[in-house]
Amino acid sequence: MKSQLQEHLQSRLEQVVHKGGNDEKINRKKELMSKRNAEIVKVQAQVKIKDKQEEDNQTYLQYLVHLQYLIKQKDKMYMEEEMETRKATFFRERLYDDHEIFADFSLQEEDVSSSSVVSIGEEHRKGYTYDRLRAVQYAERWWNSYNPKYRKFDVDCTNFISQCLHEGGAPMRGYPNRGQGWWMQNNNYSYSWAAAHSLMLYLSNSKSGLRAKQVSSPDELNLGDVICLDFQGDGRFDHNTIVTGKDAFGMPLVNAHTYNSRMRYWAYEDSSAYTPNIKYKFFTIVDG
Repeated sequence: MKSQLQEHLQSRLEQVVHKGGNDEKINRKKELMSKRNAEIVKVQAQVKIKDKQEEDNQTYLQYLVHLQYLIKQKDKMYMEEEMETRKATFFRERLYDDHEIFADFSLQEEDVSSSSVVSIGEEHRKGYTYDRLRAVQYAERWWNSYNPKYRKFDVDCTNFISQCLHEGGAPMRGYPNRGQGWWMQNNNYSYSWAAAHSLMLYLSNSKSGLRAKQVSSPDELNLGDVICLDFQGDGRFDHNTIVTGKDAFGMPLVNAHTYNSRMRYWAYEDSSAYTPNIKYKFFTIVDG
């Protein structure tokens, strides 16, 4: 069955490089490349089976696909990577359905009350310099795995960004009030550490400790900065990413968890979660 999956995936991947097809996600990726004056030179996939269930004559496989895209843009070439979680159904050992399993961002633990953004009782500490290189190195090391030093979440995107910021030297503050500050300690954590919308609110309002400045355009961001995404455009932010590179036109490439990815174009137009109503906020980290 794994060999059949490989053949099926290879057929999909050929659409990316050579021809069109009816795969909406692949077509969006090709459109994005065209808009960026970029070209996918080569693509490959590796499959890992996560779960197998059998019932009557049907077999259900949940599996991970590690996709690697070699991208050429002007005189620059770089490797973009992402993970897909998919489910395949076989009837009498013949594949008849295969689809992506989408992340449920509503599973994030959220607290968006005013207490999550006020500055009462903040801890003060000596100034710090945000080490952007170290934050990016951490994002590269752990983009597709999980550091046992930290707690892991089912929807892990904001937790991952918080880890990157902390490893870059950003100080925690606010413990043990979960609705205050930004921290993880003793297997507990603030809402802003692990929930996308709460981190966006924190970065918008914090006056000490980890601080950020909102800018109007992604090309104003530097390595180690943060992009917040509201996929539905309904005012509630779902996802966070960290800038780990720039493309040939100086636009951000990002790493992220949940939809584990590295060196992905910042706009997420090729994501299964993308909608035409998507909104963004761009934050550059400020030294303390």
